[in-house]
Amino acid sequence: MKRWVPPVGFLLLALAAVYMQQRQSGGRAGFPAPDFVLSDLQGRQHRLSQFRGKIVFLNVWATWCPPCRMEMPSMEHLHRRLQGKEFVMLAVSEDEGGVAGVRNFINKLGVTFTVLMDPEGIVPSRYGVTGYPETFVIDREGHVIQHTIGPEDWNSESSYRYFSALLEDLPDTTQATGEANKRGG
Repeated sequence: MKRWVPPVGFLLLALAAVYMQQRQSGGRAGFPAPDFVLSDLQGRQHRLSQFRGKIVFLNVWATWCPPCRMEMPSMEHLHRRLQGKEFVMLAVSEDEGGVAGVRNFINKLGVTFTVLMDPEGIVPSRYGVTGYPETFVIDREGHVIQHTIGPEDWNSESSYRYFSALLEDLPDTTQATGEANKRGG
């Protein structure tokens, strides 16, 4: 067997995976958000459907994922800016090592939004997650209206305007949605 076959084969598989992930990201909005029940770090259960009527920011992540760790501070900043409005931020941890490691990471960052544990991978299988982090924005009626693959600067003004427009129920959110799409969502 030629020495170059395995490395080239691996490279082609990696490129195909990246291509499929990017291709899926553009067409993964407009579907009903699958419901789930998960426990937070204190053991309280949360059902996604209990947040109907609010804008839900659903982020799927893991502590071992560097891009996930990178975007957490900007998520916290967005959460604080939108706190008190009909906005819910849920970070679904896919860590299998238990609550203690996730809690330590969250406490170090000073995160105040809800972190849910999903060691069985319920959310990725229901939402078709292809990697971490992935974020789904769910409207008041329970439909996914935005999907972002990879880390994002949620502290940006365009992100804030996008969510503010959703929260204000502006009849025309196409400008804000266009900005979100420019971000790669």
